[in-house]
Amino acid sequence: MTILHHLPRHATTALTASAALALLAGCGSNTGTAVTAAAGGASSGAAASGASTAIPTQDVVSSVQTDPALKAELPAAVRSSGTITLGTVKAVGTSGLPHGGQTPDGKDIGLDVDLRNAVAKVLGVSWDVQYGTFPTVIPGVQNGKYDVGQANFGATRAREKVVDFTTYLNDGQSFLGAAGLKIDSAAGITDLCGYNVATSPGTTFQQLLTDGASKCAAAGRSPYKVQYFADTAPIFLGLANGKIDIEFGPTLALKYDAAHIPGTKYLGQVGSTPVGFVTAKGSPLAKVLSDAVNKLIATGDYAKIFAKWGVPGTGVLSSVVNPPTTF
Repeated sequence: MTILHHLPRHATTALTASAALALLAGCGSNTGTAVTAAAGGASSGAAASGASTAIPTQDVVSSVQTDPALKAELPAAVRSSGTITLGTVKAVGTSGLPHGGQTPDGKDIGLDVDLRNAVAKVLGVSWDVQYGTFPTVIPGVQNGKYDVGQANFGATRAREKVVDFTTYLNDGQSFLGAAGLKIDSAAGITDLCGYNVATSPGTTFQQLLTDGASKCAAAGRSPYKVQYFADTAPIFLGLANGKIDIEFGPTLALKYDAAHIPGTKYLGQVGSTPVGFVTAKGSPLAKVLSDAVNKLIATGDYAKIFAKWGVPGTGVLSSVVNPPTTF
């Protein structure tokens, strides 16, 4: 979280379609529980049959070893303090998993949390975690408030002009439908024509829906109608009561939801987007973070993290700085 990724799934305000685009904000965030469906998708049947919602508890971080050579690559100030300031968005509950969430006792959990903690172990430092919002984290990195930003931020051309990205997974843009929807798959924006679509405002999902609004008319079909929500709870309610037909959101999150939200089905993916840590333009931390992710890939710790959260096939073969973008 999610293109990326979404707005916090614990927010409660439904926003209007006129919400301004915040293209430098997070692609979206999905802020709960273990995925039991295959990475290729989950059917509504899997969700309805009661797929496991137990939060995975495997310890995939404490065995990670510090690499002295990589620690030596850190800026002197970071080596001296032993900390890196991280700007992120607070995840509440479990509705934002696999990316991030909290246990009932308030412990931060999720794929993103395990990944960043493993990176810190490799570098021999700790994170000074500070919370902002999706629209404020990237500007906070730009102005020096945070050394690093992480909130399922997808790399886009516009963002790479102002910050650097260090990739650590691949996410994308996908569709989640109500179980009773006439279609069982969707591969493009025109597959939404005639349907009521829900997504988060201030995200690349909104950008894609706005850019594609004319495609239905060009194809001789009825337009889709878009509703914007800052919380997924009303989206799930809308899918259940027929007021929403399709949710457009981040791939990892929607595959996860299809496995855990009864009455939904995963319809397919329309695109893929590299996701990464965000650092200030030209910051030496970008390469160090990339080297740390690649170390985790080489040791097999990276694969263990993705296996824990049930999302194999969404990792990167190698981490790079400022990957090619698709839009």
